[in-house]
Amino acid sequence: MGDLYLVRHGATAWSTNGRHTSVTDLPLLPEGEADAVSLAPRLAGHEFALVLTSPRQRAVRTATLAGFPDAEVCEDLAEWRYGSLEGLTTPEIRASMPDWTIWAGPVPGGESAEQVTERLDRVLARVAAVEGDVLAFSHGHSLRALTARWLGLPVAEGRLFRLDTATLSVLAHERSAPVVARWNS
Repeated sequence: MGDLYLVRHGATAWSTNGRHTSVTDLPLLPEGEADAVSLAPRLAGHEFALVLTSPRQRAVRTATLAGFPDAEVCEDLAEWRYGSLEGLTTPEIRASMPDWTIWAGPVPGGESAEQVTERLDRVLARVAAVEGDVLAFSHGHSLRALTARWLGLPVAEGRLFRLDTATLSVLAHERSAPVVARWNS
């Protein structure tokens, strides 16, 4: 098994103001597109055995602008489904649910941590079956949760990994132990 390269999509109108965006399919902002283009030289020349993207246009467009227009759409890389919390900011949610976080829930009408674990574990099984490095374009909470699962932790421990838009991270192994080799770069 190779390394797993993670790219969070470029900025959207909702990501810049902290709105929870899962199924709402927003385009990248002009600055999000520029940031996605800036990823291309950092990824150029690297051989990936598999390139995956979330089905949302913000991830697909980031993949395209970063030089991977043929990235395979992978439904399991979609963002955590926020249900009735879609489009709300954390302060708006906490007005009715003090101390709320996506990591602890609840997520009315959305995905549970167990459901997110199941689909991200499918991604990791796919990555493990590939000889060589894999590149994945996805979203903030999903990539943070995926990182927790890579490390053998519950998805809730994704709370420990801040992840900005249009950043590159690398998950690897050191002496066969899963590690974070680069984060939020």
